[in-house]
Amino acid sequence: MTATLDAIESAALRSDRFRLEREADWQRLEAIVTRMEKGRIRGIPDEDLLALPGLYRTVASSLSIARETSLDAATLAYLEALVQRAWFVVYGPRTSLWEWFSGFLGGGWSAAVRAIWVDILIALTVMVAGTAVGWLLVSHDPEWYFALVPKQFGDTRVPGASAEVLKATIFGNSGQSGMSVFAAQLFSNNAQVSILAFALGFAFGVPSLLLLVHNMAVLGAMLWLYSGAGLTLDFAGWIAVHGTTEIFAILLAGAAGLHIGRSLAFPGRKPVLQATAQAGRRAALVMTGVVLMLVVAALLEGFARQLVDETAGRFAIGGSMLAIWLGYFFAFRGNDGHAASRDASR
Repeated sequence: MTATLDAIESAALRSDRFRLEREADWQRLEAIVTRMEKGRIRGIPDEDLLALPGLYRTVASSLSIARETSLDAATLAYLEALVQRAWFVVYGPRTSLWEWFSGFLGGGWSAAVRAIWVDILIALTVMVAGTAVGWLLVSHDPEWYFALVPKQFGDTRVPGASAEVLKATIFGNSGQSGMSVFAAQLFSNNAQVSILAFALGFAFGVPSLLLLVHNMAVLGAMLWLYSGAGLTLDFAGWIAVHGTTEIFAILLAGAAGLHIGRSLAFPGRKPVLQATAQAGRRAALVMTGVVLMLVVAALLEGFARQLVDETAGRFAIGGSMLAIWLGYFFAFRGNDGHAASRDASR
């Protein structure tokens, strides 16, 4: 019993001595962190701001020693909380979510898109080729239509269907429920294609390009079908309402995946890991915007395309959206465009 009491007393003395030797630094750090958390950084003396990193490392070292020597639980809890708070002050993000989002829309997203312009041109070329491939395949053998076009699009829209039947699929649908179409579109084939085109970029971008070819071959096959019924312009308008946004989103997703793949295959003078990390950050910024574009496309398909039931109006909506996207990405610079470019290249 006496030995146990002696051990407890010795541990308490050791803990008190440990605290007394270092408590001044702990209290100084806590005072600085508290004032910064309350937004009173301007009132902090310059010497305290300069000492902040060193104080953080000192307290982190104290926490490590306290854990190894099994000091009392109260001291450990205090140090752990203080180190955690100080970490967010020293290394944590300097902007709020709203500030980040404002910078993202205020130039960061457009700067990231412009930074991958080479990949966008390659992806665009592949998508145009994919559309042509789909058209040529079904024009030579209509059986290819059933291999290319998903079953949900092949209800009455099949080779041999009359012009009246095909026309009924693109006009006279204003009575459909907008929200049900929105929900279906949001998780539709094109959203999955966008995500996969980006995710498969790590394989040197080849699967991303193949996915773009296949997806656009579907459009080419359906374009051939409606063209045969003399509805080329009407079908193009029907697609344009949401397609100028949705297909643009797929283009950016494929380009983002290709950008990562190119950095793996051709890292240049940088190490592969460094080049890939930089490309990944830039591509992730682009993909964040792609998600927003898919939501906009879903709203356009779920509401605008159903409410506007004539071709000229549909072209006007689709053309306006395309002009907005092109203007934002390639003409708009904003206040944060250069900063975003620097961040993405680090």
